[in-house]
Amino acid sequence: MYGLVTLPVVPLRASDSERSEMISQLLFGEFVEIIEQSERWFYIKNLADDYLGWIDRKMIKSVSGKEFAAAQRSDRLRLSRPYSIIYHTIDNQTKLLPGGSIVYELNGDDFQIGSENWSLIDPVYIPKLPFSTHQVIEVAMQYLNAPYLWGGKTILGVDCSGLVQLAFAIGGYLLPRDASQQVVKGKTVDFLSEVLPGDLAFFENDEGHISHVGILIDNSKIIHSSGWVKVENIDAQGIISSLTGEYTHHLRVIKRIIV
Repeated sequence: MYGLVTLPVVPLRASDSERSEMISQLLFGEFVEIIEQSERWFYIKNLADDYLGWIDRKMIKSVSGKEFAAAQRSDRLRLSRPYSIIYHTIDNQTKLLPGGSIVYELNGDDFQIGSENWSLIDPVYIPKLPFSTHQVIEVAMQYLNAPYLWGGKTILGVDCSGLVQLAFAIGGYLLPRDASQQVVKGKTVDFLSEVLPGDLAFFENDEGHISHVGILIDNSKIIHSSGWVKVENIDAQGIISSLTGEYTHHLRVIKRIIV
C-alpha cells in the first residue's frame, strides 16, 4: 500500500503521537510505502530516502500500486526555488510548495498530482540534471538565514543534514536523511587543502559520533545550518563561529559526493 504527499509538507514523527519528536518532513509529490496502520496513524517509509517514521494518515492520499508504478515511469522534477505557488486549474485554490517538491509530467506550467490538475503561477526553470557542484551550492545558498529546525527540510526551518539532502536532491543526487548516514557515502578527501566546492564536511560530538554536516564552498568556507543557515570559516580543526571566533564543531572527515 502506498501514499502520496499532496500537502506542501507533512511532519514525520518518531512515534504515533502529535507530541512526538519530528524527525523529518515529507515534501509535496513524494511517495511513501505504508508499512503499518492504526485508526489515526501510518508507519511509513519515505521512498525518496527510505526514512521511517509515523505520519497522521489524514495528511497523505492513499494510492494503489498501479498508480504508484505509473508515477515512477513519469518524468519528474524537484522544484529548485525555496518556494513556488501553484493553483488548482478548476477552483483556483492555491498551495505554497517548498523547494524540493516533486511535480510530474510538467507541460509548460501545468502538471498533474494524483487525479488533480495544477499549474505553477511563475514559469519554472527546468535545469539539466545532474547539477554541477557549483549549482548545488547555489541551491543551498538560497536558504541563507533560514532558521534551524530539527527534522526540517524547508525555507521556514531546516536542519544541517536536511539542507544537504535537499540541495543535492534538487541537483539530482540522492543522499540519506541523517548526517550519520550521509557520511558513509562518497569518496574520502584526506586534506582540507584538497577540497573541491560541493564536498561535504562532517563533524563529531564529544562522544565521537557524527552529529553535524555542511557543504564546503572552498577550503576555508562552509554553508551549514546551526541556529540558522549561514556561511562560516572552517580550518582543519573545525568551524569557526562568525559571532565569537571560537570553534563550534570539530571536523571529523570530508567526503566527495560529486566526482
